[in-house]
Amino acid sequence: MHGLYLKTYVNFRNLKDSLQSESGQDLVEYALVVALIALAAAAGMSGIVTQINAVFTVVGTRMQA
Repeated sequence: MHGLYLKTYVNFRNLKDSLQSESGQDLVEYALVVALIALAAAAGMSGIVTQINAVFTVVGTRMQA
């Protein structure tokens, strides 16, 4: 009976330790950095897209002529 209590205590202790672990914190930080980079890239693309569109328009009109 004493062995059963000891095993139960050890299992609960391991569960408590695993819930308090901070190993997932790095993953969240990396995800936030990736999201910030994606947001900055999307914001920077709006100016580039208009310039690329203008270049294709000029090329298209010259090809028609």
